[in-house]
Amino acid sequence: ISGYSLVIQARDSGTPPLSSSVTVNVDISDVNDNSPVFTPANYTAVIQENKPVGTSILQLVVTDKDSFHNGPPFTFTILTGNEEEEFTLDPHGVLRSAVIFKHMVATEYVLCVQAKDSGKPQQVSHTYVQVRVIEESIHKPTAIPLEIFIVTMEDDFPGGVIGKIHATDQDVYDVLTYTLKSEQKSLFKVNSHDGKIIALGGLDNGKYVLNVSVSDGRFQVPIDVVVHVEQLLQEMLQNTVTIRFENVSPEDFVGLHMHGFRRTLRNAVLSQKQDSLHIISIQPVAGSNQLDMLFAVQMHNGGFYKPAYLIQKLTNARRHLENVIRISAILEKNCSGLDCQEQHCEQSLSIDSHSLMTYSTARISFVCPRFYRNVRCMC
Repeated sequence: ISGYSLVIQARDSGTPPLSSSVTVNVDISDVNDNSPVFTPANYTAVIQENKPVGTSILQLVVTDKDSFHNGPPFTFTILTGNEEEEFTLDPHGVLRSAVIFKHMVATEYVLCVQAKDSGKPQQVSHTYVQVRVIEESIHKPTAIPLEIFIVTMEDDFPGGVIGKIHATDQDVYDVLTYTLKSEQKSLFKVNSHDGKIIALGGLDNGKYVLNVSVSDGRFQVPIDVVVHVEQLLQEMLQNTVTIRFENVSPEDFVGLHMHGFRRTLRNAVLSQKQDSLHIISIQPVAGSNQLDMLFAVQMHNGGFYKPAYLIQKLTNARRHLENVIRISAILEKNCSGLDCQEQHCEQSLSIDSHSLMTYSTARISFVCPRFYRNVRCMC
């Protein structure tokens, strides 16, 4: 307890008795009676041979139960095991290499490290750090080519994470880093640690080939990353058809079925080779294991086929489509729960271009806007 606040009253012996009160604050000052604590108590680390001088090996973590002026900043010192000055320890507790290690010279070092707090008198603690020197990387990283499809409303792409590169390395202790050629950084970024690809706002329609590479510190391997950006036209939304799938997640659809289903769907609904199929969005159906896919078909002259025409073609080809994935329903209007009697159901679609959904798999990533379907009975 760092302090107490007392209210003290004095009362006299008169008739009637009179009194008054005063507040007394008592602060408990801290004595430096706790030593720094290493977490964990002892450390094990590895460094590959031939790594450059200054390579980070380990971050020491130290806490202190005393108040702030008796705790950090801590002073770190290597007491033993560093007679040849192979290591340095910075004020933040980061252990780094001071030489280029060779596995044939030594395979293991044991350091005794001291941490001293800032109190008076100072308290100290010790930990042991075992550093193993292992052979340098002998395997190149391997990475899976990534294709990214982005659907956005006209010039209204807000940016965000659009996919993730999947890379592995057979060398157990290799740490992979990802880089993007500098001239592309005005449009895209790549997280150097986890391979996530970030697109900045305002992407134009078209195809982008990213110059990405992954490195294990010795080998650098290029990765094929292609980004397709398609901007929606307002007329598309007025001519959409929904295919509802059964028992499939968005990621499974994108990773396992999208290419095959797109090809089968093109064969089913395109009247001419010059027609264009546009997948507008995919979105889970709330409270179910179903998935909705919105699409429209553009004629070679620029117009769009009407939903009724597309639904007729889909109905005729449904058996072929279900060879790829099970279909629950083909919807132009989704009036479930509405009893319109002699009226009819009117559907409107709205797109939230600032609420993007990213369905990322190892090979394919699909980024699309969230959509909302509104239905009502009309005369």
